[in-house]
Amino acid sequence: MSDTKMQPFDQLVRELSSLPGFGKRSAQRAALSLLKNRSKINKLIHNLKEVDDKVEECQTCGNLSLSNPCHLCTNQERNQSVICVVEGVDDLWAMERSEFFDGVYHVLGGVVSAIDGIGPDDLRFKELLQRIENTNISEVILALGASVDGSTTGHLLARRLKEKGVKVTTLARGMPMGSEVDYLDAGTLTLALNGRMEI
Repeated sequence: MSDTKMQPFDQLVRELSSLPGFGKRSAQRAALSLLKNRSKINKLIHNLKEVDDKVEECQTCGNLSLSNPCHLCTNQERNQSVICVVEGVDDLWAMERSEFFDGVYHVLGGVVSAIDGIGPDDLRFKELLQRIENTNISEVILALGASVDGSTTGHLLARRLKEKGVKVTTLARGMPMGSEVDYLDAGTLTLALNGRMEI
C-alpha cells in the first residue's frame, strides 16, 4: 500500500506476520478483521497488557505462570523426584495434555545449535544442574525433539547429569525422526513416556 495514511496498518501487518503461524496474507486478514470489529482491538489491547503485567516465567522450571514458583512446581501431589526436560513451554504444555506424566518439568529455552551460535551457556543447563544438587531427584527424562540439535543437546545433558549420579532416560524413539514434542498427539506421547530408555 502506497498511501502514507495506511502506515499504521502496514506496521500492524508486519508485526502480526512476524508471529509463528502468520504469513503476510493471514496477518492482513487478521488486521482487517480487527478493523471491521473495533471493539476487538480494545479487548486485544487489554488482554495483551494483562498478559504482559501478570504472566511471568517460573524461576524454578521456566514455565509461564501467574505465580512464582508455578502451580506445577508447588503441587505436592506431583512426583517431585522426577524431572522432565523439554525444549520450550509449548513442549511442556504438550506433555501436560497427555495427562500421563505426573512429575515436574524443566524448560531449557531451546537446544544447542552450532549454526545458530547457541551453546549450553545460552540455555538453562546451569539451573537444571543446581536443581539436581539442591533437591532429591531420582530421574531426569529428556523429552527433546528427535532432531540433530535435540540429540546433541540430550547427549551433552546426559553426560553432565550422570556425573551427578542421576538416572537419565529419554523418550522412546517411537517419535518420528525430525518431529517436535509440541506436535505429537497425547497417545504418541504416552507411548513414548512408557517406553523411555536409560541413556
